[in-house]
Amino acid sequence: MMRAVVITRPGGPEVLEVQELPVPEPGPEQVRVRVRAAGLNRADINQRHGRYPAPPGSLANVPGLEFAGEVEAVGPGVQGTRLGQRVYGIIGGGGQAERVVVHERMVVPIPERLDTIAAAGVPEVFITAHDGLFTQAGLTLGESVLIHAVGSGVGTAAVQLARVAGARSFGTSRTPAKLERARELGLDVALAAEGFAQAVQAETDGRGVNVVLDSVGGPYLAGNLAALAMKGRVVVLAAMGGSSEPLPFGLLQGKRARLMGTLLRGRPLEEKILATQLFAAQVNPLLAAGALRPIIDRVFPLADVRAAYAYLESNQSFGKVILAMS
Repeated sequence: MMRAVVITRPGGPEVLEVQELPVPEPGPEQVRVRVRAAGLNRADINQRHGRYPAPPGSLANVPGLEFAGEVEAVGPGVQGTRLGQRVYGIIGGGGQAERVVVHERMVVPIPERLDTIAAAGVPEVFITAHDGLFTQAGLTLGESVLIHAVGSGVGTAAVQLARVAGARSFGTSRTPAKLERARELGLDVALAAEGFAQAVQAETDGRGVNVVLDSVGGPYLAGNLAALAMKGRVVVLAAMGGSSEPLPFGLLQGKRARLMGTLLRGRPLEEKILATQLFAAQVNPLLAAGALRPIIDRVFPLADVRAAYAYLESNQSFGKVILAMS
């Protein structure tokens, strides 16, 4: 048996319990990872409230989209992963359990310089930010990017990725202290959330930014388009602020802009493998070299899972909140 965080019914942190569940067995091309730490994400909160169900094949009542630990068992046909290897990765659900089973190409070796707690703050945010900035938006050297909720896990990853890519970064937050901390990660221009479009235009002499990476959604839609340069791209990762807002077609057409929505969790396995392998090839070496680093705000033991979720929902955190599984 293994311990796992279980959602007993829709609701607040109080509905979470640590329960004993059967240990899963790896199938063909799968590995079983002994999870030592797992990151918390806003998607876990939505799942707990019943608004974001796990995709087919994932544990429906165990949250968790990322994990870090070591391989303890392999299924038939596994070739590139060895027992005892420290690995991390993303999963459709069930990451907040002492063991997970995933396809072997969904795990990536943890760089030696990262301990397991720090590693647990990497996969979801760095894969999401890398996919949004480069695979979806095609950010290139010398371009500029506006990153909303820059103090979030994805925001802190995106700022660092923009820096190493040679892109000028703009970031918003409602908390001035988070903007100052983001500057330490390489944020070029810190902006208040209110009036960000006008501020971007002023900072760029009316040119606007090439890419917007948005985790807020509806309320920022018009401002995102107003902040864009000609032929700019908006990538919507989440809609924390709301999912319904009128679309200003005049701005969209006049700037010949592209508006894209993306999610990692619901993608087919092949697409998740591709995103993971791009991360392994392009981002993991930078983490290994120390050019990028996960930003860990607080670590909670498994027994304090309710407190961990309450803290994440307080919006006080800068970077990642981690659950130590052992």
